[in-house]
Amino acid sequence: MGACLRRRFVAIGHTPVTGFLTGQLPLDPEGYVISRPDSTQTAIPGVFAAGDVKDKVFRQAVTAAGMGCMAALEAEKFLAAQEEAVDARAAE
Repeated sequence: MGACLRRRFVAIGHTPVTGFLTGQLPLDPEGYVISRPDSTQTAIPGVFAAGDVKDKVFRQAVTAAGMGCMAALEAEKFLAAQEEAVDARAAE
């Protein structure tokens, strides 16, 4: 039992793989994608960030999954608003 308690937790995603986004999205000095507070929305409308590229606090698969769900819901809302705008223009 004592040996189990001394084991270290190995986490994933401690280094965001965002190099390919340089010049495309705002990144903080550590390489994480910058998003609006309490949101996954980035500086580019319709682009959302979740998980290892955004979360520098918890860095856990379970929080990445939850954040992925949050991004999906925000993307759905964004797309619905785009569709409403297209329909409104078509009705004019």
